[in-house]
Amino acid sequence: MATYRFAEAAGLLGVSDDTLRRWADVGRFTVSRTPDGRAGIDGTELARLAQQVAELPGGHAAASHRVSARNQLRGIVTAVKRDEVMAQVEMSCGPYRVVSLMSREAADALGLDVGVVAVASIKATNVVVELPA
Repeated sequence: MATYRFAEAAGLLGVSDDTLRRWADVGRFTVSRTPDGRAGIDGTELARLAQQVAELPGGHAAASHRVSARNQLRGIVTAVKRDEVMAQVEMSCGPYRVVSLMSREAADALGLDVGVVAVASIKATNVVVELPA
């Protein structure tokens, strides 16, 4: 199993290097060593930590309903483009940029504007996974 340097692991988790070091200091994960002797995190530990980080405490859907989509990213609206019928809503969710197309009526009803905190619920039947070069 690969061992990742803190900087790379932090980038994958969408947190800072300092946050990852603090988590190591309080024992949130076991520190390993990279082949060059630097502090790192084992791939299986990183995967476990990523699952914990992805779970938002208490959930973010209103208590009055449940959602079938499992990929939910909390973020801030960074742009909204509206025309007469449709709206394009762009969000920054940690290190990810998410763009959603919806009716203008839906965007207006939700009050989506730049600076609003929202949750992007993503449900796809086809997901392409690639490995970096």
